[in-house]
Amino acid sequence: MGKMIAALLAIVGWLSLILQFVLHMNNPVIPEPGTAERFVRFFSYFTVSTNIIVAVTLTAIAFFPLTRFGAFFSRPSVQTAVASYISIVGIVYSLFLRTAWDPQGWQAVADHLLHDAMPLAFVIYWLVFAPKHGITWNAPIKWLGYPVVYIVYSLIRGSFVSWYPYWFVDVTQLGYSASLRNTAFVLVAFVAIGFIYAGIAKVISRIADTGK
Repeated sequence: MGKMIAALLAIVGWLSLILQFVLHMNNPVIPEPGTAERFVRFFSYFTVSTNIIVAVTLTAIAFFPLTRFGAFFSRPSVQTAVASYISIVGIVYSLFLRTAWDPQGWQAVADHLLHDAMPLAFVIYWLVFAPKHGITWNAPIKWLGYPVVYIVYSLIRGSFVSWYPYWFVDVTQLGYSASLRNTAFVLVAFVAIGFIYAGIAKVISRIADTGK
């Protein structure tokens, strides 16, 4: 059952990303200098990169379970890390970005799929189907690798092209002091969410062991 659900969610995830990619590349109101820059910016959004990670994880679990690829993404720590990442996507969007624009038509569909549906669906999948044994309390610190690399990439690239994917890290508008302070708050949120997931995993794992 779990693999069937993973397969369905993987398909929805990839279709959502494809839809968003087509809309982004053909959006006439985005003041970007050219196709190449528009392409790079699409993959520079944390929402996009994290939804790609979710889709890859589900694809590996559903279609390649007996390979090293599938074995890696089937690890409890990996799936829990992905759940924490995609949770941040939904939380940050709802708190800071949802009111910043008003998508219409197919853009609204893509918006809700990537920011609402996929985060909620993967978290439910994680709760019901993902293995949860062996999650340690220091795991959330290790999970910071991905968001730290993303933030460093965004700040370095932004310093060259004067474009940042999100307003709360826009150095051109806020300056480095405010932008770095905001990124620090985001990293704290990652750690907090990570510890919440680690705690839930430990409780569920303990209950499962008790019931054996």
